[in-house]
Amino acid sequence: MSYLSVSTWSLHRLLGPLRWTIWDEETGTHRTTQQDQPEVMTLLELPQEAAARGFKAVEICHFHFPSVEPEYCARLRESFREAGISFDTLLLDYGDLTSGNPERVESDLELMRNWIETASRCGARQIRIVAGEAEPTNQAALKQSARLFAELGYFAADKQVRVVTENFKALTSTGENCLELLRVAGDAVRIITDFGNFKGQAKYVELAMTAPYSVSVHAKPHYDENGHPDQEEFERCLRAVSAAGYRGPYVLIYDGPGDMWEGLERIRDIVEPFASSHGSL
Repeated sequence: MSYLSVSTWSLHRLLGPLRWTIWDEETGTHRTTQQDQPEVMTLLELPQEAAARGFKAVEICHFHFPSVEPEYCARLRESFREAGISFDTLLLDYGDLTSGNPERVESDLELMRNWIETASRCGARQIRIVAGEAEPTNQAALKQSARLFAELGYFAADKQVRVVTENFKALTSTGENCLELLRVAGDAVRIITDFGNFKGQAKYVELAMTAPYSVSVHAKPHYDENGHPDQEEFERCLRAVSAAGYRGPYVLIYDGPGDMWEGLERIRDIVEPFASSHGSL
């Protein structure tokens, strides 16, 4: 069933500091760097605000979490319950399962398992994990990523969380690689299709390829300098996934200039007819 969702990336100038995870080659460990930004509202307040604006779900980027302590996770879970909307996906933006450094791969896997635990405590349905940064022509890397995804998928299933990936970063920059990863990884893994990530003439064909296997679509248009979407191109993307049979949530993505809620409304005006035509809203 289709419905409208929103990603915290679309509100990243309103939710306070961004906490980026990076790999420190010198120490062989992860560390966090903080990018300060205004906190117009807290993450705990977001579900109620999103619900008031008519959204049915939220996706949260990992770098927006001010804490992953069990008490905070319980409070976040309760904020979604009180707002009456769904925490659909925790978006983990860090990790490279195709790194040539085995130490990093093992460390990244442990970090991913920890975030799966966090997703479970917060009540998220899914966690998005990046497939890898290896070149799309590296078939050995693709097989390694798929094998590790299968392991993570089974680990997450015990926590009532589904593992998903996305057409994001180099390895899954082609529709063919996305489908091959899903084939090898098996039923434990699904995908998110982002309009902004496939490139070139094959883009619309690739959107149609991955849409039937997608748990959500990131509806991200091209913008002009004033934050107004290229409606013709955006609708072409929407038609491509709709014609392929996609009937899931449309996650509105806005990272352009100006007021972020206003930018989201401009996107919503274009997306809503497609979602509504599927009998959702």
